[in-house]
Amino acid sequence: MFLIVGLGNPGKFYKNNRHNIGYKILDNIRELYNFPDFSKKFKSEFSKSEFNKNIFFLLKPTTFMNNSGIALKEIKDFYNIDINNIYVIHDEIDLDQGRVKVKNGGGHNGHNGLKSIDKCIGKNYNRIRVGVSRPSKIYKENVDENIANWVLSDFTSDEKKQWLDKTIIYVSEMIASLIINQSDLYDRNE
Repeated sequence: MFLIVGLGNPGKFYKNNRHNIGYKILDNIRELYNFPDFSKKFKSEFSKSEFNKNIFFLLKPTTFMNNSGIALKEIKDFYNIDINNIYVIHDEIDLDQGRVKVKNGGGHNGHNGLKSIDKCIGKNYNRIRVGVSRPSKIYKENVDENIANWVLSDFTSDEKKQWLDKTIIYVSEMIASLIINQSDLYDRNE
């Protein structure tokens, strides 16, 4: 059993925020691998399917980012999912836009969704970190470095064209290989 979690905030207002890149990737995974439509379960949008003789769960917590761990704990406990089989896809401000890294365990780096998960289930789950960068790195000028405002702002049309759409497809296509083959998702830099 494998649990793939995409972090984000529910509702139309947040749909295109940088913080919702996990939701966007999970939507693409569901479509790419023909998972059933999401239903409401475990304080989340939830889908379940079998792939390569393994059961896969997709989970988009609807508890809002800061309480993501509540939903994860509920499904983890219900199905008794091994923490090593949990993959959390989230935005990462300390990676350049479009860069993807995978790691097991580690700190939360101030990410409130990860803080909540760490508190509820521990730290030894797998993290698929998708770079959204910082405003000061992108604009290379004196800009507002308020990270909350940055991650809660929408992707621009240029970002979608330059790297976002390609990154969503890349992570979606590589997730099966990453999990089934227990291989590394390459440190990718667009």
